Amino acid sequence: MISSSINQQIALPQGKKIYFASDFHLGVPDYESSLVREKKIVAWLNVIAKDAYSIYLLGDVFDFWFEYKYSIPKGFIRLQGKLAELSDNGINIHMFTGNHDMWMFDYFPREFNITVFREPQELVLNNRKFLIGHGDGLGKGEVGYKLLKRIFTSRVCQWLFARLHPNLGIGIANKWSRNSRITCSSETYNFMGEKERLLNYCKELENSNHHDYYIFGHRHLPMEIKLNENCFYINLGDWVNFSKYGEFNGQEFKLLNFGK
Repeated sequence: MISSSINQQIALPQGKKIYFASDFHLGVPDYESSLVREKKIVAWLNVIAKDAYSIYLLGDVFDFWFEYKYSIPKGFIRLQGKLAELSDNGINIHMFTGNHDMWMFDYFPREFNITVFREPQELVLNNRKFLIGHGDGLGKGEVGYKLLKRIFTSRVCQWLFARLHPNLGIGIANKWSRNSRITCSSETYNFMGEKERLLNYCKELENSNHHDYYIFGHRHLPMEIKLNENCFYINLGDWVNFSKYGEFNGQEFKLLNFGK
């Protein structure tokens, strides 16, 4: 499941940093709280703009996203405007699709010059090896979800959904979002020990392919776990209940909190 399409080796310029964030889930649980969260995200982007070399958004930026030929979901204009500004100012921005916004196509690459990735990617930053991605469907288990993902990512399914009028298609999706695990399951925020699928996936992969850092989202619970002397598993958590982000300064990675 690892694509080599990014496979970059980056020598970070002096004074520059690389930032990571995930799971904004804009759109839930309601318009008012989503707007407050969006403004906070924009404030964070304003702060990091001064020294950001690259920004990696690791999926589920939106709780639902579908690009019709001539329309996109209404809202989130503050975030889109800020991303356009940062990209125009020369900051490299990369987005990964998540399980909630897997229906991204050419809108962000064309309008914002933002690269979009659908699978985990390897990159080397100042000789540190990273594996980054959203994290859905990795590791053992979740057979039902993996089958559902194959259906949702099929061209036939995408073509059929595009035949729905946007009012109906987006309306159905928004109703589904209101029943998401973010607002309905407290178990999402409990550490599951040996049942942590992403953690187990990274441990197994590390046995055959060393990385200094595994950075993922999807799980919603911030984690920073040392796998061995030279390897860390990082989960960025979500911005619905946390405001965590990753910062790499060329030497070390930090999981930080933005605001209260």
